[in-house]
Amino acid sequence: MHDVVIVGGGPVGLFLAGELGLAGCSVLVLEREPAPGSPWRAEPLGMRGLSAGSVEAFYRRGMLPALRAASGPKDGPGPGTDRNADTHMNADADTGTDADADTDTDEPSPPRAVGHFAGIVLDPARVDLAALPYRLPGPAGDGVMTCLEAVEALLSERASLLGAEIRRGVTVDGVEQDDERVVARAGGQAYPARWLVGCDGGRSTVRGLAGFEFTGSGPQFTGYVMLADIAEPGLLSPGFQQTPTGMYLRMPAEGHIGMMDFDGGAFDRSRQPAPGHLQSVLRRVSGTDVTLNGVSLVSTYTDRAMQTTTHRLGRVLLAGDAAHIHSPLGGQGLNLGIGDAMNLGWKLAATVHGHAPDGLLDTYTRERHPVAADVLARSRAQVAAMRPDEHGRALRGMLADLLATRDGTTHMFGKLSGTSIRYDLGGDHPLTGRSAPDLRLDDGTRLGELLRDGRGVLLDLSPDRRLRGTATGRPSRLRYAAGTAKNDLGLGALLVRPDGFVACAGGRDADPRPFEQAAERWFGR
Repeated sequence: MHDVVIVGGGPVGLFLAGELGLAGCSVLVLEREPAPGSPWRAEPLGMRGLSAGSVEAFYRRGMLPALRAASGPKDGPGPGTDRNADTHMNADADTGTDADADTDTDEPSPPRAVGHFAGIVLDPARVDLAALPYRLPGPAGDGVMTCLEAVEALLSERASLLGAEIRRGVTVDGVEQDDERVVARAGGQAYPARWLVGCDGGRSTVRGLAGFEFTGSGPQFTGYVMLADIAEPGLLSPGFQQTPTGMYLRMPAEGHIGMMDFDGGAFDRSRQPAPGHLQSVLRRVSGTDVTLNGVSLVSTYTDRAMQTTTHRLGRVLLAGDAAHIHSPLGGQGLNLGIGDAMNLGWKLAATVHGHAPDGLLDTYTRERHPVAADVLARSRAQVAAMRPDEHGRALRGMLADLLATRDGTTHMFGKLSGTSIRYDLGGDHPLTGRSAPDLRLDDGTRLGELLRDGRGVLLDLSPDRRLRGTATGRPSRLRYAAGTAKNDLGLGALLVRPDGFVACAGGRDADPRPFEQAAERWFGR
């Protein structure tokens, strides 16, 4: 019997498998596709923008150089389709790429790109750095443009090296659980485990079999993504184009087109879109007489915005699109799933090993459910602003004015990059609950590098090393590091969870008592 069975071998499931393997758990991944590789995962259709928050996760586990190498140089950021191309499309054409070299300065710099909201491109020069007091330059930097094939290959290799077993061509058709274990069934074969995590996408089988409640709002449009032979490509303007009758998106790769037809989602899943239908929709939403000579790949999706009421039922948990689906506008789906995996991995591992404090696993839903709800709300707002009617145009105009301001751009940068996430962990310090700044110690070590082995970090910057005793007795769960930082941001100490979020922070005269309480809360006695 394995410690954990993960259903779904996409980026979220594979990232989670690596996290659990890093912590010494026995992991089995069941993936229904018989072999890796698909045109929907490879370039150009599989292109994705990883947000700054997701890039931080790769960096904190030492995978950022491999991610950059696998992604390769790009001519420029381009949109693509999400992993489950029949339900999602990533229309974010403005994700920046990260610099390969570190920087010697400890002063924050503006992001290279912010992204767009409802097709309204945001100017990175308008980001107010003074409103980001704990943002420091470092290797993670901005977002990275990559493709799903590269991400999955990297994460699959890491998971396997850390002991996870990956079985392909296995379609789960049953889930049973009791107080001691959970069993996934596939074709008469039983796969028992202590815990099961569904990472099997927007049409999750695990979600339905385990009885999760899935609620939200219905669709406003049918979306299409296709790779076509276009007779007159010059008739279609490049990039994201809002029109009086809908939206289309001409992407950098030849023939790669996305469309949104505000039909209430009527066409999605109803029948296979024929070339004639696709040409008709493209002509209508673009206002041109463009001709399609042929279509090699096509899929549909909608803007349904739904999520489960909890991320856990007994011994079954959900992560990624299995727990929440939404419009792919802005490319938030993959990033949201990576955040789920990073948050869940260390908590589930501590539970498996029996040293998790009471209620630790329940914090997974408590922390990640509001984050997903916020993404769903922004997804709905984008769709409302893109409706091809008077109401949509009025809302879009008002949003364009607000987002053109310094405050508006800064606010949306925090949302789209994931850097504004703050979990409600208590405590008075404004950094508590936020992603930790990548402090650089005088010996050149960075805080992010100290998180690579999956342990938490107690960083003691006090001259008398007053917090050393707080880490005593938890060497397998909590690393103690002391020193001085080149720019300490006025901090005297930080207690950082394995996912990189600050559990406790204090000034230069930091009181050890809150740190001791936080260490017991998150890492046990």
